[in-house]
Amino acid sequence: MLDTLALCVLATTAVIAFATFRDYGLGWDDYTHSQYGALLIDLYKSGFTDQRALSFVNLYMYGGGFDMIATLAAKVLPFGLFETRRLVGAMIGLIGLFATWRLGRRLGGPFAGLIVLVLVATCPLYYGHMFINAKDGPFAAVMAIALLGLVRAFEEYPKPTPATLALCAIGFGLSIGARVLGGFAVMQALFPLPFIIAIRARASAWKPALAECGRFLVPFIPAAIFAYLLMGLVWPWSVVSPLNPFRAVEYFSTVFEKPWRELFAGQLIPVDDMPRSYVPTLFAVQVPELMLLLGLCGLAGVLIFVVRSADNSSAGAGRRAALLSVALAATLPILIAVVTRPVVYNGIRHIVFVLPPFAVLGGLAATWIWQRLQAYGRTAVIAGGLALLAGLASPVVDMVRLHPYEYTDYNHLAGGVPGARKDFMLDYWGLSFKQASQKLADYAQAESSAGRGKVWTVAVCGPHPPVSVALGSDQYNIVWDPKDADFAMVLGEFYCAKIDAPVLFNVVREGVTYARVYDLRGRTITSLLTVPGIDKTNY
Repeated sequence: MLDTLALCVLATTAVIAFATFRDYGLGWDDYTHSQYGALLIDLYKSGFTDQRALSFVNLYMYGGGFDMIATLAAKVLPFGLFETRRLVGAMIGLIGLFATWRLGRRLGGPFAGLIVLVLVATCPLYYGHMFINAKDGPFAAVMAIALLGLVRAFEEYPKPTPATLALCAIGFGLSIGARVLGGFAVMQALFPLPFIIAIRARASAWKPALAECGRFLVPFIPAAIFAYLLMGLVWPWSVVSPLNPFRAVEYFSTVFEKPWRELFAGQLIPVDDMPRSYVPTLFAVQVPELMLLLGLCGLAGVLIFVVRSADNSSAGAGRRAALLSVALAATLPILIAVVTRPVVYNGIRHIVFVLPPFAVLGGLAATWIWQRLQAYGRTAVIAGGLALLAGLASPVVDMVRLHPYEYTDYNHLAGGVPGARKDFMLDYWGLSFKQASQKLADYAQAESSAGRGKVWTVAVCGPHPPVSVALGSDQYNIVWDPKDADFAMVLGEFYCAKIDAPVLFNVVREGVTYARVYDLRGRTITSLLTVPGIDKTNY
């Protein structure tokens, strides 16, 4: 019954995704990523003689599995390239949902699996990014696969099955091949091993415990080789030199562009000098309240169980290690960000991959609470069920209201999107330019006959490729300089100025302007950028 319901949730999410994937616009990186995918295909088609992909901007330091799949899919599907990229992103996101459901079900049973699935599916941060984010969305999905394989391996300790070894190889290979942050999956695998050895040493002695761990690790040697080959397939540059993955780590751990400033907690702060509170604060205000509460409860419960359990058998040690790996998956990236203060920007899109394991912790907590409520009778169960539904309904309502900008959602701790406007960035990827461009195209088409056939000049404050693709015509000239421009299109972010010109259109969600189009004809505007500062109103 519960598994059937979970499959219905997956199917419903899939139907909604397939019905709406064309609503999502392009972000800053989409156009360049599409070029990278084409270059990777050329690399393989040419027998590795066309090596432009191995030095293309800085994307060669990322895996290109998603970009290659999207490029190939666009050749056979009846959609445009960028629509296909949205659809492929949604499909990979659904695979991540499936893996997360299976992970929650394996650790906590059918009820936990269902709750885990619903928590992630109704999380605007995960759902929004799976359409629009060529890096972090697919990475979150493959990290969930890697964690599922790892949990299975620990629960089968010390004799992992061939299916589990294959799942680990696929998950780890794709994770590291997607981003160097896949190294976190390796940490989640290695850190629990000394814990297992210590537990088993209590039951027997150190020498047998070490020997048992050795027997557990030996079958992973061929799995590791397969994972390395898979990593090289989706990230060719990583195997050109054995040290290249480490070079990528070094590259991304420093400021690889001229530092810029972003809005955090109402202040403009350089991205290389963000406070330690950046990641935990944004996590607290962007994750739905119910998921946040259940996840924290689940984390506490898992850590208590791991420390206090008296089961020192192989199965008991494996179970505790599996739960520890999930706790590490949900918290270690955040803790390392707090300690090391890396370059951070664009909200917390870089750690979207912690959402599935965090939801698993929430599903385990919800299962424990549900079992306790049953002891108090039907009234307590009904009250708990209503609270659960209310908690799930809140982010769903937000997603409906914000669509297709779900990734910009903030929970009630931040005052929702209206409250977050003055303190944090919202549409930092410029997705709203698609809707603004469509409105502008309709307006220009309806202009007087004197305007027909004219090449309109549009000055843009924000990413240019999304506007060029959305307008889709040589009738428009997209520029940075507003001098002599006919129209201006600006994001509703702090760096875009309010212009003294008639407003043609606003793209608004929750009373907040995401993008605006101005009529500049007959006016002289010198810049679309603001002097650094923050307007506290709901621009």
